[in-house]
Amino acid sequence: MFGALVHIARNIRAGYVLAREGVFSRVDPHPLPPMAQLGLKIARMFERSGAENDPARMAKAMARLGPSYVKFGQFLATRPDIVGFAAARDLEALQDRMEAFPQELAEATLTETLGRPISAVFAEFGPPVAAASIAQVHKALLKTRQGDKPVAVKIVRPGIRGRFARDLQAMRFAARLAEAISPEARRLRMREVVETLARSVTIEMDLRLEAAALSELAENTERDEEFRVPVPEWDYTDRDVLTMEWIDGIKLNKLEAIDAAGHDREILSRVVLQSFLRQAIRDGFFHADMHPGNLFVDAQGKLVAIDAGIMGRIGFREQRFLAEILLGFIRRDYLRVAQVHFEAGYVPRHHSVLDFAQAIRAIGEPIHNRRADQISMARVLGLLFEITAIFDMETRTELVMLQKTMVVVEGVCRHLDPHLDIWKVSDPVVREWIERNLGPVGKIEDAGRGLSTLAGIAARAPDMAIRAERLLTQLERDTENGLSLAPRSIERAGEAGAWRSRLLVGALWVIAIALVVGVVNGG
Repeated sequence: MFGALVHIARNIRAGYVLAREGVFSRVDPHPLPPMAQLGLKIARMFERSGAENDPARMAKAMARLGPSYVKFGQFLATRPDIVGFAAARDLEALQDRMEAFPQELAEATLTETLGRPISAVFAEFGPPVAAASIAQVHKALLKTRQGDKPVAVKIVRPGIRGRFARDLQAMRFAARLAEAISPEARRLRMREVVETLARSVTIEMDLRLEAAALSELAENTERDEEFRVPVPEWDYTDRDVLTMEWIDGIKLNKLEAIDAAGHDREILSRVVLQSFLRQAIRDGFFHADMHPGNLFVDAQGKLVAIDAGIMGRIGFREQRFLAEILLGFIRRDYLRVAQVHFEAGYVPRHHSVLDFAQAIRAIGEPIHNRRADQISMARVLGLLFEITAIFDMETRTELVMLQKTMVVVEGVCRHLDPHLDIWKVSDPVVREWIERNLGPVGKIEDAGRGLSTLAGIAARAPDMAIRAERLLTQLERDTENGLSLAPRSIERAGEAGAWRSRLLVGALWVIAIALVVGVVNGG
């Protein structure tokens, strides 16, 4: 009970800040139940003057709430299916720039992690060059036998794990409350969204895992001549410290510098798009934070991606789904696109394939044979999410992250080359995967995987038969004697249901009263 009240208090504070910054002005009240509409009206009484017209109001609110919410805001920027495209574009501008923690704390963490003085490892260890919600980065010179080597040293912010743990508990409580109230929240799997964020943050706060992601990405792309990632220094990397190659290059949003260095922006644009598609379709493991601040072009003209804290992973089934979808759009075969959705189980069977194909056509036709500067992938994706709601498609977190990353990549490509033909550039990557995996060689390999699975099942068959026999014997005994519940068990179940109902109503009233008090006290 006490824990619930603490979570309510934290969520009230978050709600107050969101209300003050005018975030709730984005919410459409019409589909909401009466209780939620009342809460929305009360929340909007909090808005500061002019907040409704501020395009960055959601980003400002998250920044005010602190590091956990900055990270949450960045995560929501990848989920326009939840917050809508206007809010997602707002959150894309959320800068993960926090005040740097003191140099002495960074050096203390580094000394403790390395188990020896900094001077024994580094010839120089400079001040922070970037500070984010989870960690900050220092430039240093690593002592090696070949001489001093420039490296980037990433150090986790002291005390951040405890703060994230507290804020995530409050977010979990809010997600449970939302799903209890709203069918739409259940469709969007709000609790799963928070758990995905929790897993992402857990990975980001263990820098060994980011180093592993860099290593895996480098291994997957080692034959890609136009793309690379920084190499981690494993001997100087641990949970709280990541030491890696320092990248000297030009950020992809610095167009004048790119031109001055003699790089071809059209080629760079193609490399960005094809690199992302290869990672997603070919490898099933992709950099999910490919904004211009994380992408550089080095002196050799190679695309370099840094910051592997947010990565996406999809299985072979989803890789095939993506490849066939893109090929269907390229060929304008909307019926095949619809069939792929049904085969994958993403659209419930009670819907018509032909109706869904018609809806897909509404997406594909307006963008066919158009250049990058004539296509808004954000609008395309917005229509796609509307269609998913119409056809009762449940949200697939990994696919939404993939789709949103595609929008970010498209924006980077368009900035570099407004005349990029997205479909023409995508075509060779998609066809290569289709021919390799769905052609004769792929079918042989697929058959081999099937035989391997059958062999595994056959090997486990005796044990499965024994367990099945035990289960059937136990079920037979239970049905012979009858299944019953003790009266006290039934009573307790009823009390638990009633208690949850009272807690839900009580929480809503506490929030409403707190908002009213805030209004009376002038915010």
